[in-house]
Amino acid sequence: MLSVLSNSLEQGLLGSFMAMGVLLSFRMLGFPDLTVEGSYPLAGAIVARLLVGGANPVLATLCGALGGVLAGVTVGLLHTKLKVNEILAGILVTAAIYTLMLRVMGRPNTPLLAQRTLFDQVLGWFGLKATVWPIAAMAAVLTLLAYLGMNWFLHTDIGLTVRATGNNEKMIRALGVDTDTTKIITLAIANGFVALSGALVAQDQGFADVGMGVGSLVAAVASIIIGEAIFGSEPVSRHLAVLVAGSLIYRVLLNVALRLGMPASDFKAVSAVLVLLLLSAPLWKARRRRRAAS
Repeated sequence: MLSVLSNSLEQGLLGSFMAMGVLLSFRMLGFPDLTVEGSYPLAGAIVARLLVGGANPVLATLCGALGGVLAGVTVGLLHTKLKVNEILAGILVTAAIYTLMLRVMGRPNTPLLAQRTLFDQVLGWFGLKATVWPIAAMAAVLTLLAYLGMNWFLHTDIGLTVRATGNNEKMIRALGVDTDTTKIITLAIANGFVALSGALVAQDQGFADVGMGVGSLVAAVASIIIGEAIFGSEPVSRHLAVLVAGSLIYRVLLNVALRLGMPASDFKAVSAVLVLLLLSAPLWKARRRRRAAS
């Protein structure tokens, strides 16, 4: 059980960065950004290429996050300037990213077990080895910093504009706000968070793969919905904390299922079913109340 807890804590905290990015684009901005499944593995590919080439792990991680930022800017420009549908823009960018990853790595996957990672470097400063619990502690610190940064951003003028755009874009545009710029900035930040998660996960698991982004969007949405279903979602500061809790719970459920013998290949389908059940739960509750009242 201790092993399940430690692995869940490590994976859940590293995955919470992706959940923050999805929360920003889907929940706050109301933009169905499918680029998530591209920017997540893109960061891993960039980090892998740079680490194999001898780059500093901190620089490699930042470059991976920057790759996600550029992906977000691209999908934002396609939507706002070329008037491409949100979903189609995300599909086009994700398709292009797949080819880009193959160009960056030169092959479908790159092992990193022999490379010095960000965890090795940072934990080495404190005389620690990159094992599960020290990595989880480092991930907790990074998550706290990300939480504080995101909470601050959402209470700034542009953060309030993002939330207002998601609630009523026509109204906020009528007040003279450039919603196109707001969308581009938000998508850049959101995909930057997603890419940061991909960069960290690639270094933690010891390899980067072009297929590591498959199902990542469902995992992020599941984390958000699980947290909201259990803890609620208001106010904004609590919403951010809730998604971190949801990410941890989601990983605990997956690790428990794995220990009980469920094939890892079934995880994506199970996650999709779990999200569907949580989304439909309010509808079933409302139907029960109406039947009880009648």
